[in-house]
Amino acid sequence: MSTLHFDIHVAAPRERVWRTMLYTPTYERWTAVFCEGSRYEGSWEAGTTIRFCAPNGDGMVAEIAEHRPAEFVSIHHLGMINDGVEDTTSEAARALTHCFENYSFSDEGGGTRLRVDVDVFGTYEDWMNQTWPKALQALKDICEHPR
Repeated sequence: MSTLHFDIHVAAPRERVWRTMLYTPTYERWTAVFCEGSRYEGSWEAGTTIRFCAPNGDGMVAEIAEHRPAEFVSIHHLGMINDGVEDTTSEAARALTHCFENYSFSDEGGGTRLRVDVDVFGTYEDWMNQTWPKALQALKDICEHPR
């Protein structure tokens, strides 16, 4: 497992970047870079379970480990979703229990510096290195040019 780091400067206040990143309907717009039609079920409240779902019924199940609004979000991955069914016990799912995804928001240059730290394993590293920068650019565009 390795941890990848991505960051981007967004010419918008932290509150806007945070809300745009996490909440409907803008969440679905920027995460389409990862999977068209992706969505989440659950809450971003610390200690709650959240499901990240693709239209085909696959996805990830996680717990919000920490959430300080417009400052920091920590997602602890618990397992996978296959055909709508949560899997937290298979070998592949158990490998995810060591993975976190953290978002940090800070003021910088009249806007916001967003940093993403993602734990990855196996063949996902190349895909994440290619996809996260595109997703962050999409998020930046939505924040800077709201419609």
